[in-house]
Amino acid sequence: MDALVARAPARLDFGGGWTDVPPYSEERGGCVCNVAIELHAIATVRARVERGGAGNGSRTPDNALAIAAARRAAMPGVSVTVQAEYPLGAGLGGSSAAGVAVLGALAAWRGEEITPSSLAEESRRLEVEDLGIAGGRQDHYAAAIGGALGLWFGGEVTARRIRMSDDLMAALNQRCIVAYTGQSRISSNTITAVMDAYRAREPHVLSALDRMRDLAVQMVAALESADLDALGQLVGEHWVHQRALHPAIPTPLIDAVLADAAAAGAIGGKALGASGGGCVLAIAAEGREEDVRQAMAARAQPLPVRMARRGFHVVRRAGPVPTGATVSGA
Repeated sequence: MDALVARAPARLDFGGGWTDVPPYSEERGGCVCNVAIELHAIATVRARVERGGAGNGSRTPDNALAIAAARRAAMPGVSVTVQAEYPLGAGLGGSSAAGVAVLGALAAWRGEEITPSSLAEESRRLEVEDLGIAGGRQDHYAAAIGGALGLWFGGEVTARRIRMSDDLMAALNQRCIVAYTGQSRISSNTITAVMDAYRAREPHVLSALDRMRDLAVQMVAALESADLDALGQLVGEHWVHQRALHPAIPTPLIDAVLADAAAAGAIGGKALGASGGGCVLAIAAEGREEDVRQAMAARAQPLPVRMARRGFHVVRRAGPVPTGATVSGA
């Protein structure tokens, strides 16, 4: 059977999440610092040989996205499925990675060239317009571009890849400890509530978002200078402001996991994504990595996280699938 397989990475958001969401991003300008990780959404496109809808199989959130993407692409002759290497609802930008993987795979099947930024924007439109999921742009750009990024949001999006030397990659892989709480979260509801508070100009939300944006700018500088101690301190301060945005963001379990990590030698930590559950990130002091990992494992499940240099890419083609497609700059 003719098939094409492509994948896009999930991400860790060090800081600035929420400031990439309209209307804040458009009115005050946002900034996010994130890094792609080697946990992927894997999209498979096949020529249809039997009746049935695109994305045949279980109606998981990601396969619902695959169905919507195939419908948007107006490609009735193909079936699309998507699998995830990460837990669903983990705060790793997984739904956006799935959107990028599916849309990029469909473009490659058609033999079309698409830039990473165009792929990211099309994935966000799919998520917002077709599935009604509120959210920002950072996850889509991480999945499309890969690597470590500084992202600035306003009238347009500016993406700057942060150079990751082999030494910096190794240090990030060693010192960034991620654990999954096992609690799912509904990020769209929380994001909507926070943006409603922003529209109402609630002072504590305004000040928190502004500070989170400024911290993300400093995180970009810390990564560019390979200063992970500074990055850890900034991540820790970011969590103070992030958790103040809405009561649903912190949970007793998240607080306990972060407290355990700090006691074991973490410089700073935060919940990933919109929180209310999902994954927790801690940046360990050099030499304390295993202590932090074991401490977090007492209440949450450590995930095998490694940084990813590549964004969306085609993994395999089989049969007479068009071969002229590329993703420029990926």
